[in-house]
Amino acid sequence: MKQVVEFFSPIYILMLAGFLGYEIISKVPVILHTPLMSGTNFVHGIVLVGAMVALGQAETGLEKFIGFLAVLLGAGNAVGGYFVTERMLEMFKSSKGQEK
Repeated sequence: MKQVVEFFSPIYILMLAGFLGYEIISKVPVILHTPLMSGTNFVHGIVLVGAMVALGQAETGLEKFIGFLAVLLGAGNAVGGYFVTERMLEMFKSSKGQEK
């Protein structure tokens, strides 16, 4: 019974986090999306550090592969988030005083 609980606990947490994240994000007004993106970029950085720690503690080849994949995807997510945030902030800048 303990093995079943240990197996399903991470899956349950992932499903709960996904549902909760969707519910929270869907309630955010459009004007707050840019500050929210900046906050989530911070969280992505923490996820990236966690993936690097997991990769550092990996022992088998499969664990190392999954850890490397997690670091790769986490880094891409964090960097992509910063690019999206920068682009969104550019849309809010005033065009007054700019010569074309």
